[in-house]
Amino acid sequence: MHQFKITFLLFAVVALAACGQKKKPADNQTPAAAVVATADSSSQKTIVFFGNSLTAGYGLDDPSNSFPGVIKNKIDSLKLPYKVVNAGLSGETTAGGNGRIGWLLKQKIDVFLLELGANDGLRGIPVDGTSKNLQSIIDKVKAKYPDAKIVLLGMMVPPNMGADYSNKFKAVFPALASKNKVSLVPFLLKDVAGVPALNQADGIHPSVQGAKIAAQNVWVVLKDLL
Repeated sequence: MHQFKITFLLFAVVALAACGQKKKPADNQTPAAAVVATADSSSQKTIVFFGNSLTAGYGLDDPSNSFPGVIKNKIDSLKLPYKVVNAGLSGETTAGGNGRIGWLLKQKIDVFLLELGANDGLRGIPVDGTSKNLQSIIDKVKAKYPDAKIVLLGMMVPPNMGADYSNKFKAVFPALASKNKVSLVPFLLKDVAGVPALNQADGIHPSVQGAKIAAQNVWVVLKDLL
């Protein structure tokens, strides 16, 4: 795992904390679920990306440049029978996601990708609480759609949060993946975090190129489930 660089350390807390204020989203943001279908067919299956600003594509000119959008384009190019739902909400915490998941489960879900926790970590929320909220979300998805395939997208926090906290936070994701027997992407922002050229000016949200790399990190795991 690459160590976070100074640029990331300086701007991470400010950037995601600002998202957490839940200001009115800019016109180019997608705060609620945005459905993008790959084809008109009753045989389609549904892939849901459930997360925060990283999933929503915060700061990008076009939602298709978000990492779920990049994956959607990949699915289209392969002519796979799936529609993609981007349910990213800027500023979302695991507690917020746990409260929001119910209405999303009103639609059929075949593949569920869970990307939450970064805002918890940057706010120093106790790791036990983050783990419980993520477990609750997984439980709710499994209860409603027991055959759904689940992918947990791992996150990390900068080392300036303290080594003990950072290590415990990092351990949450593989522990939950093992406990629930779900797929795991070890770190969504692998090869992106801390690289200025791959991030926006805030130092934390991926640029268009950074989102492509994040999408590839996810695709390595997701492709085998489709």
